[in-house]
Amino acid sequence: MNQTQAPTQAPSNATITAPPPQPSAPPMVQAIGVSKWFGDLVAVSDVSFSISSGVTALLGPNGAGKSTLLRIMCGLARPSNGSLTVLGTDPRSNIAVLGKIGMAPQQESLLDYLSGHEFVELAARLHNVANPHDAAWRAIQTVELDPKDSRKLSTYSKGMRQRIKLAQAIVHNPLVIALDEPLTGLDPRQRREMIALVHRLGNEGKCVIVSSHVLEEVERFGSQVLVIAQGRLAAEGDFREIRNLMDDRPLRISIRTDQPRALAVALLDRCVISGCRIDQDNLVIVDTSTPAALRRAVAPAAQDVDASLLEVRPLDDDLESVFRYLVGHG
Repeated sequence: MNQTQAPTQAPSNATITAPPPQPSAPPMVQAIGVSKWFGDLVAVSDVSFSISSGVTALLGPNGAGKSTLLRIMCGLARPSNGSLTVLGTDPRSNIAVLGKIGMAPQQESLLDYLSGHEFVELAARLHNVANPHDAAWRAIQTVELDPKDSRKLSTYSKGMRQRIKLAQAIVHNPLVIALDEPLTGLDPRQRREMIALVHRLGNEGKCVIVSSHVLEEVERFGSQVLVIAQGRLAAEGDFREIRNLMDDRPLRISIRTDQPRALAVALLDRCVISGCRIDQDNLVIVDTSTPAALRRAVAPAAQDVDASLLEVRPLDDDLESVFRYLVGHG
């Protein structure tokens, strides 16, 4: 009869040493108390964060300070206070680290007298890339443009200009990549391809920071989000946590229907709105402190009273209201 052998116990006087904890990877980009002002204008105020590999979205309305932070990260501006390091060093004092950073700026200024390949090859030469001609060819193909296209940049569409900027940002295979509003001007197919490329770069172990003022874009870029509002870090974390913060705030919503009074009563009975008024053009203007519950309830409520839903639109879902709320609850 086979018997299972009991595990051997260590003698009482033996010392059992646990394996040492594995050190966590240092952040690839770290800001500590960063502020930047231009005269009396404060663009960034006491911002601190740590970013590792993968894709991180920098979300905020226009003028929030996103581009200023990216410029500081790429060594193009010096913080007025605090410090920002890339790969453990200051990009303003250590020129070598600049070769490990790539940036596609929001600005449209390009060397319009060059072709796309000439432009990207020039970036490769400035970074001392071996065989810059072939490197430029590969980078342009990566962003799905034609490296044989001899047209000047002055003839490029908005979407083509966005992609050629990305090509020059990655031609030297950087470890840290900053993309300032990279989806502007792209059609839906190009947006999908750009988002897929950004995720591929992040999955390769690069640190990709993407700025945007559009909530839906940020949700598609990645789960890690830094919310910048009025120069401050208003929220930080997983996108779902940020989205929950946004969804939990009080909201005013306009609902267009052919049965406004009946639908308003049905929503009140379901306790998903705190107040309402009937406006012209068959609009019901409702106030809710539970927007997610209202979204779930509005279609069944309309069905119960045989009402047609023609439009459901948040009236204060603009970014400014979202970020004012986050700043107040940070």
